[in-house]
Amino acid sequence: MSKIGLFFGPEKGSVHRVADKVKAALGEQNVDMISVNDATASHLGKYDQIIFGISTVGKETWDSNYSNTDWSKFFPNISKVDFSKKTVAIFGLGDHITYSGHFVNAMGVLAKDILKNGATIVGKVDPSGYEFEDSEAISDGMFIGLPIDEDFEPELTDERIANWIKDIKPAFGL
Repeated sequence: MSKIGLFFGPEKGSVHRVADKVKAALGEQNVDMISVNDATASHLGKYDQIIFGISTVGKETWDSNYSNTDWSKFFPNISKVDFSKKTVAIFGLGDHITYSGHFVNAMGVLAKDILKNGATIVGKVDPSGYEFEDSEAISDGMFIGLPIDEDFEPELTDERIANWIKDIKPAFGL
C-alpha cells in the first residue's frame, strides 16, 4: 500500500493539531504529513491518495486581496496536477459562530479546484449536526469534507474525526 499524503496549513495551530489527529487515526505509518508552505506540484504528484487540511479565514480576508498565506501560495500548484487517478479527502476548520455565513468556505474553494482536475473526493459529511448560515463547502446537500470548529466546538473534534476516518478508510485501502 502506498502512503497517504496529508497536505495541511497553516502550521503550528488548529489545522496542524487536527492533521496530527487524522494521521494518528489512520496509522502513523500510513501517512506522510506535508506543510503546504513547503509543498509543490511535484509533491502532490507523488501520491495517489491525498488528504487536504485547510482553514477558513474571516470575511475581511476573503473580501481583500490577501495573498500572503500558506494556502494562497500553494493554490497555483493544484492547477498543475492531474487528479483523475487520485482519491482525495478534505477537512476544514472554521468558526460557525463568528463566520456562520462563510463556514468552512475554504473546503469548497479547494474542492472546486481539484474537481476541475479530475479528483474523486471521498468523506462527505451530513451538515445536519452543524449550525451555520451558509457555506461554499456544501455540494449536493453535503459538506464536501469534514468541518471542524476548534473555536466553539472543540469537544466534538475527536468524535467527528473518528466517524470521518471510519468513512474514508475503505477508500484509502485501510
